[in-house]
Amino acid sequence: MKKKASWRIVLAGQTKRTRRLIWVTMLGLSALAGAARAQQVFAPPPPSVSVTPPAIEALGPGEMQVFPPDSAVANFLDELHPLQWGPVALHPHASYQFTYGTGIRSGTNQPPSDMIVQTFAPGVLFVMGTHWTLDYTPTFTFYSDNSFDDTVGHSVTLTGGTIYEDWTLGLSQNFTYSSLPQAQTGTQTEQQTYSTALTASRPLSSKISVDFGVNQNLNFPTGFQSSKEWSTMDWLNYQFWPRLVIGVGAGAGYIATTPNTLFEQLQGRANWRATDKVSFGINGGAEFSQFTDGGEAPLINPIFGGSIQYQPFEQTKLSLNASREVNTSYYQNQITEVTSLNGGVRQRLFQKFYLNVSGGYTWTTYVSAVSGASANSSSDYYSINVQLSTSILKRGSVAVFYNYSQNTTDQPGLAYSSNQVGFNLGYSF
Repeated sequence: MKKKASWRIVLAGQTKRTRRLIWVTMLGLSALAGAARAQQVFAPPPPSVSVTPPAIEALGPGEMQVFPPDSAVANFLDELHPLQWGPVALHPHASYQFTYGTGIRSGTNQPPSDMIVQTFAPGVLFVMGTHWTLDYTPTFTFYSDNSFDDTVGHSVTLTGGTIYEDWTLGLSQNFTYSSLPQAQTGTQTEQQTYSTALTASRPLSSKISVDFGVNQNLNFPTGFQSSKEWSTMDWLNYQFWPRLVIGVGAGAGYIATTPNTLFEQLQGRANWRATDKVSFGINGGAEFSQFTDGGEAPLINPIFGGSIQYQPFEQTKLSLNASREVNTSYYQNQITEVTSLNGGVRQRLFQKFYLNVSGGYTWTTYVSAVSGASANSSSDYYSINVQLSTSILKRGSVAVFYNYSQNTTDQPGLAYSSNQVGFNLGYSF
């Protein structure tokens, strides 16, 4: 899928908070964009550990970040750990999740069933000096329904970041192997993904700055269309006030699918920290797509993104995100236009507990990329997750959750609705 550079913003100036904003926004959100394509059927797993290198972690949260980092993450690399050899420190971590779910399909021709799903994810984070981290996490998944295959997934993430004179430089490389039920395919889908992001940014003056990004995204699902994408998105930014930045950007890319696609993007954006308690970000523009090998006529699609962070009280966090983008499809001769809206509330209760309520809606429209070919029916995906969590033994966490998801579509075998309850445990050293 396309890696949108919607929130890769740069502020002119030399403060630590500014540099922190540049690096985390460019690398962190670019890497997370890869997860947006797949709409998983089961409840999301517990959050992983931070892979931000210490040199970047030390820069602080950034002027545009309303929400302060969780103390467990913020202090993660500041403690003395016995598992250290020279400049390399090891941080083992592990999580376990138990889920009971209803309405799960093992395939498009199978009736929905109830089952228990258990996942165990032991991993280790290598912190190599101050500029590099490497995390490896295998995930063991066990299904009580024999229609599903028990699997071992793998995730490897290499992250690097540094400050060199006026430049902020970053690199992120991720490999993921998984075999999970997907809403778009209606079956347990095995796939391998490789994502690479290179970023560079610098101020040109006290008001003007630039940032550059190059991405490679390779996706290989078994039984469905593979895709290879190479793209760039570059921005020129102007700081009107210390907490208001606008920018204009242009990008281009090539996607190897059936048919192959060339695309260009033009976008504008604005990011505004209105008060200490609220911030806004908005971007929008158009994407121009041209198909090769007898493809459909060129397409012009509007694209946009928006984000709000609001913290009315110290114990309360509210967020809202919206986006529209053009993606590759699991199916040949088609692309997808994806519009999504997501929101969440995080509330601290009785000093020790956290209540998280999040929900989202994703509307996917399939568009034919070849003249005379028909496209799949559109789909509407809804989800809501309610979780109550607390910390245990300083570095551990425990949570109970309820998750509901529903996919509505005219495509045979892809519609479902599922209720899920469970708990998860996590610990990091």
